[in-house]
Amino acid sequence: MTTEPARHPLDPDLARSSKATAVLVLGVVGAVTGPLVGGLVPAVVALALARQARTDLIAGRGFLVGAGRLRTGISLAWLGLVLAVAALVVAVVVGLLRFAAGADGQDFAPGVD
Repeated sequence: MTTEPARHPLDPDLARSSKATAVLVLGVVGAVTGPLVGGLVPAVVALALARQARTDLIAGRGFLVGAGRLRTGISLAWLGLVLAVAALVVAVVVGLLRFAAGADGQDFAPGVD
């Protein structure tokens, strides 16, 4: 059975990182809207903010918590980016196939047999 080490009375209280929470929220938004390509912006912002949040967590020396939220937010942001890129690739392929098929499905001039 493990117990928490005793805290010194002058140690500050633990605080949750608001940046880590923001990364998690933006990661969720990016993952949910990723297939609609709208997830690119929140996912990129989440990844940029994650770098700052990680620096803050390290500087907090254990009194700033939120590493789990940060990891989850980063994973969801990457998922949102992958889904958005996959949606773009599918849209381009479908567009090229429709363009190749032409308006009436013929690739020769009308009236030519």
